[in-house]
Amino acid sequence: MLSRRHLLFLAKISVLFGGLLFSAPAWADHVVTDQIGRQVHIPDTVNRVVILQHQTLNIAVQLDAMDKVVGVLDEWKKQLGANYVRLAPQLPKLPMPGGLTKVNIEELLKLKPDVVFVTNYAPADMVKQIEEAGLPVVAISLLDVPPEEAVKLNPSVKDEPAAIDAGFAIGVRLIAEVLGRKDKGEEMIAVTKKARKLIADRLADIPEDKRLPVYMANPDLTTYGRGKYTGLMMERAGARNVANSISGFKQVTMEDVLKWDPTVIFVQERYPNVIDDIKKSPSWQTIDAVKSGRIYLMPEYAKAWGYPMPEAMALGELWMAKELYPEWFKDIDMQKEANVYYKEFYRIDYRAAQ
Repeated sequence: MLSRRHLLFLAKISVLFGGLLFSAPAWADHVVTDQIGRQVHIPDTVNRVVILQHQTLNIAVQLDAMDKVVGVLDEWKKQLGANYVRLAPQLPKLPMPGGLTKVNIEELLKLKPDVVFVTNYAPADMVKQIEEAGLPVVAISLLDVPPEEAVKLNPSVKDEPAAIDAGFAIGVRLIAEVLGRKDKGEEMIAVTKKARKLIADRLADIPEDKRLPVYMANPDLTTYGRGKYTGLMMERAGARNVANSISGFKQVTMEDVLKWDPTVIFVQERYPNVIDDIKKSPSWQTIDAVKSGRIYLMPEYAKAWGYPMPEAMALGELWMAKELYPEWFKDIDMQKEANVYYKEFYRIDYRAAQ
């Protein structure tokens, strides 16, 4: 009986030779630089990809490239929210050969992917295991920082706006290039720039001391501080992130939140139970946002994640600015704005999606 090592070796050989014999044009060599600074040799034509990062998966859906996706991360429902399946109904049917920080190499090899997308902080041994199986690995961070920082979950970022804007554009272009959707990727970047200018022009005169103190409430008292897109999203919407004293994505204490005493609390659409927890918990009742009832469940498109998402930049920042300063955005119909975006990138009416 063959050992597990021998079976794995035979599986690798099968994938490599199968690709060469039956899809030779797909294996013409093409080199890309991923977002942790690695030169990656990929097929000239990519027909099959596995995506082990939810941000990349979300972008792939919007690029209309799900016909090339043959496997996804096992945490997609937790990370994207249970309702996301309306936008990508094929997700529950797809194999799940791994997650953000792990991979089942045997299951991955069965899918015969041309490229595997992983997150920037995927463990080095996980990436090595996939590469040694003969599969190209492309890491996505959506942040423009030096390679030694890019591999971290909470990288050190000197100029957040520049790093996030550049990293988002680089990441979208890289994903779009691999998936053969370059034109759609450029459309996506252009839409985010247009929205950014509109908000910046209207909020240009808000002095620092007049910005509303805002807190992003996640499960288990986790939140986002410096170096994550969420803080920049708040800043661009005219707010001040009360958790700016921490770095990255971390768990804080109730004492921290009481000390910060935010005027507004936002909760992401994927975590609706957090609002009930806040309203029912006695420890939250003295906080200004709770007393005034300014706790908002964000719409699906306002993805206040640690990584910048196209719909968050094109719609989410505008929605947040309108909630914080409604008198300056009276002419903006968010339902209409969302509908235009959803039709263009999700190929569905936003109202129908709701």
